[in-house]
Amino acid sequence: MLAGVVAHQSVANTVWLEARQEATIAAAADRLGHPKGQIRSEVPGIDLVQIVGPDHHVIAASTAARGLPPISTAWPEPRDPQEDVQNCTQSKVGCVRLSALRETGAADSPVVYAGRRAPAESATGLINTIFVTQGIALITLAAATTWKVTGRTLRPVEGIRAELAAINVNDLSTRVPEPMCDDEIARLARTINSTLERLEHAKGRMERALNQQRQFAADASHELRTPVAGLRAQLEEAQLHPGETDLEELLAHSLRDVDRLQSIITDLLLLERVGTGAVRSSEKVDLAAVVRAEVSRRPHPGRVRLRLAPGVSTEANHNQIVRVVTNLLDNAERHARHSVSVEVRPNGRNAEIVVDDDGDGIAVADRERIFERFTRLDAARSRDRGGTGLGLAIARDIVQAHRGTIEVGTSPVGGARFLVSLPLAEPCVPDRHTTHSPA
Repeated sequence: MLAGVVAHQSVANTVWLEARQEATIAAAADRLGHPKGQIRSEVPGIDLVQIVGPDHHVIAASTAARGLPPISTAWPEPRDPQEDVQNCTQSKVGCVRLSALRETGAADSPVVYAGRRAPAESATGLINTIFVTQGIALITLAAATTWKVTGRTLRPVEGIRAELAAINVNDLSTRVPEPMCDDEIARLARTINSTLERLEHAKGRMERALNQQRQFAADASHELRTPVAGLRAQLEEAQLHPGETDLEELLAHSLRDVDRLQSIITDLLLLERVGTGAVRSSEKVDLAAVVRAEVSRRPHPGRVRLRLAPGVSTEANHNQIVRVVTNLLDNAERHARHSVSVEVRPNGRNAEIVVDDDGDGIAVADRERIFERFTRLDAARSRDRGGTGLGLAIARDIVQAHRGTIEVGTSPVGGARFLVSLPLAEPCVPDRHTTHSPA
């Protein structure tokens, strides 16, 4: 359509250019007195030439225009002596493209018309109608094509929307359909499925955490209820039979139950603080010094063999590292037959604490479970000596809060081996400008 408009305008401009040339030549000849009623066309194709006087009568004409009335009513003004027009009012000639040229600026100046017939289909109204019709048809075709392509393109989007609308928080396992192609919609579907997968995993973690919290509350209630029930039973027995009660034995049993309650409550409070994962304050902790100090406080320090490499330190909260060592020593001594050994050593960029005992060891199936809160294996329960079931859980939480790991394996002497790995503290580098006095 645009090409047709351009071609039509180009033809019209060419005709008017040639008509202006012919009108200029005819006007010059008339001023020289040459036409004498007969005009010879000098420009090929421009066959309709007339000179019309101020009374609008034809003075001279070319052969093709002879006997015709003026082929146009256009009459240029002196200030704008030339005018290009298309005229379809002359019934004997039909549509004509012509140029009207005023010979002089005088009021009685004649006007020269020069032009040629235009094809009937090139009339402005008809051409515009054709172009408008073509434009409407083209727009209709483009709209239909766009509608079809858009519908086909957006069909997967409707499928994705429908699946998303059906997904609810109780079931996040559903996935939206992924188109086979690799376009924006396919990438959107993959992104949505990836997000749904992450939400499903997060929901699973939250549910597991909630279940663990509920189990923890139930276990804590049970562990607290046992010493409270024992203490109450002893006191009620003493109240019912005061004469048969051994006061010293009653007080000893009561104090043991109170000690157990205090231990459980203390461990619960520590778990709550450590469970946040934040280390309140840290300093450079010498692990060998911590182990040596804790072993010296034991009732039987001679049972513990030490291999302590000097200078092995970590950046940590001192009291919490002490608690880790204490809990591991308590656990080892409860289960050892004869001896316990502790080693502090560097290993690459880590500092390691290794605690071995010569007890029964821990089955592979139980090596993860022992770090759960209030977990005591059956063998341990049969000869429990005051453990709360929280010591190893506390130790793991503290180690993980310090960006470390704790693992359990088999000791070379047959029992259990606990391996704690913590980031090794950076060694202090003396200032190179510091001067030293000679020894």
